[in-house]
Amino acid sequence: MTRTIEISDDLMARIDDHLEAGETPEEFIEELVAVYETEGAFLQEGYTE
Repeated sequence: MTRTIEISDDLMARIDDHLEAGETPEEFIEELVAVYETEGAFLQEGYTE
């Protein structure tokens, strides 16, 4: 099933800043979700538990 989400212009600009050459926003978001699922959380520089 395909769902549509709305992304603010500001968030889209931030995503665009991180895209690699030829990468779509959808591919970028899929990669973020895969990292989250694998790691259980997004890593932050300088973050410690």
